[in-house]
Amino acid sequence: MANNTNHAAFDPKAFLAVVGEGKTILEFHKDQVVFAQGDAADTVFYIQSGRVKVVVISEQGKEAVVGIFGPGQFFGEGCMNGHSVRIATTTAMEDCLVTGITKAAMLATLHDQPKFSEMFMAYLLTRNSRIEEDLIDQLFNSSEKRLARLLLLLANFGKEGSPQPITPNISQETLAEMIGTTRSRVSFFMNKFRKLGFISYNGKIEVNSSLLNAVLYDKPEIKREP
Repeated sequence: MANNTNHAAFDPKAFLAVVGEGKTILEFHKDQVVFAQGDAADTVFYIQSGRVKVVVISEQGKEAVVGIFGPGQFFGEGCMNGHSVRIATTTAMEDCLVTGITKAAMLATLHDQPKFSEMFMAYLLTRNSRIEEDLIDQLFNSSEKRLARLLLLLANFGKEGSPQPITPNISQETLAEMIGTTRSRVSFFMNKFRKLGFISYNGKIEVNSSLLNAVLYDKPEIKREP
């Protein structure tokens, strides 16, 4: 009975917000590297505030942004699946507050705390679905539609509450790397979206619901690949 009470009282987010055994609270400033490609992988990270971007660098030195993560998301979880070294570089896009959990502490908590296991499993399933959607997006959609979908995701469309301005400001080069096109194409599409009223700039990019409607209903303003 005591164990059941413990489980009922356990709050995963409160657990992640404080220092504990195998768990540290870390601060990273804008442009600071959290970990680099090739570093030893022995820690999972949880974002309390701020955003980070994940970049993979090829042997030829070409960079690709493979993800942007914000509050409530984990990253670096590959160490739980046998990755002994980091396969990407993660950098703070703004000042961040992050919880670092060692692999051993993570395994123990997953084993002992069902609520935490449920939270982490839900995150992994959501992330897996997002990866599948990204692959379909790259295979079948035009770069224009990929950009529209990315902007909607960054603005948290489809989540509870109203859409948020995209913060921190994300450069057109980063957007281009994320959808696999050139900066000039992104610039062209962004100007087009603004003229159509899909987005607006007020120091930050704000995404309007008209962009969601254009993507959902395949309106001709946003073209598919021929």
